[in-house]
Amino acid sequence: NIMIAATEHPYIVCDNEILGGEPVIKGTRTSVRAIVEWWKFGASPEEILENLPHITLPQIFDALSYYADHRDEIEQYIAENIIERDNP
Repeated sequence: NIMIAATEHPYIVCDNEILGGEPVIKGTRTSVRAIVEWWKFGASPEEILENLPHITLPQIFDALSYYADHRDEIEQYIAENIIERDNP
């Protein structure tokens, strides 16, 4: 039972088949979290684009906009991912 939920952001979807329903760029497996992590490390949207060339600048800006609207949710995904990386 695949469930894909649209969001109020045109490029962001939540698909329970991809990363357990974590918000991702539509049509990719690239999470909003991954884009936000690059941005928090000091990368500009253009630098993020160089590292993730399969997505577009509008998608990156939309991911950052989604983060601004859902900061607590994305921070939770970042925290959970750090725990998973540190405890394989």
